[in-house]
Amino acid sequence: MRTGVFVALTLSTAVAWAMPASAEQNSLSFSLRGGVGTAPDYPGASSYGPQPDLGFSFGGLKVGNVSIGKGVGALPANGLSFRGAFRVIGSRRASDNAELAGLRDIDTAVELGFGLIYREDDWQIFGDVRHGFGGHHGVTGTVGFDTIFRPNDRLTITMGPRINFGDSDYASTYFGVTAAEAAASSYSAYAPDGGVLGGGVALEATYRLDDKWAVEGLLSYEKLLNDARLSPITQAGSDDQWTLRIGLSRSFNLQF
Repeated sequence: MRTGVFVALTLSTAVAWAMPASAEQNSLSFSLRGGVGTAPDYPGASSYGPQPDLGFSFGGLKVGNVSIGKGVGALPANGLSFRGAFRVIGSRRASDNAELAGLRDIDTAVELGFGLIYREDDWQIFGDVRHGFGGHHGVTGTVGFDTIFRPNDRLTITMGPRINFGDSDYASTYFGVTAAEAAASSYSAYAPDGGVLGGGVALEATYRLDDKWAVEGLLSYEKLLNDARLSPITQAGSDDQWTLRIGLSRSFNLQF
């Protein structure tokens, strides 16, 4: 689960060394989050367990006269902007979940990508697209809308609906059952298609302790839909998926 943080640090360091040493006005800002949480043991599971919480947030990039973002912790400007997208999906192993006997194990997956977000003072709408590495190599994404509350200068709360999608590679990895797996397990063979695979709502809160440190929390609910809901794996588990996490984030500002 530390793979995501390692990738973020490696990419950031590589960018810094690749730029001319004389361009001291250039900068890259981002934040890394670490914490704990609980989520379904695997997509479609009815059982829950503790999980590490890892996160990466893009803050801003300035190269010469080109500037993207306002930096980590700064109040975002209204209008359309670009952002990074990151998600980690834990491993799935039959040795940890007896009901998966006969199904292949799936390694931890790290999803990296980008998104577009349009903000106003009290609402925002966004769309993210991510590519998987490790446990799956499919394409996933999320479209969402949030109402924004800022009770004070340190606390920001967002809440709104989400629609999650994935391609056939992603769907077959987590919700599919091959003929060989069907012969070795209690599940029927199943070949899901991609598309909209879930919908729900998320409540997020960020409390800034100072200009570098912040506490971040999330409570989300997702209802698996379409081919994800019809999967024999989900039918034996649950199409109701809850996630709760809390973590501490640290902001970085690299000058190069």
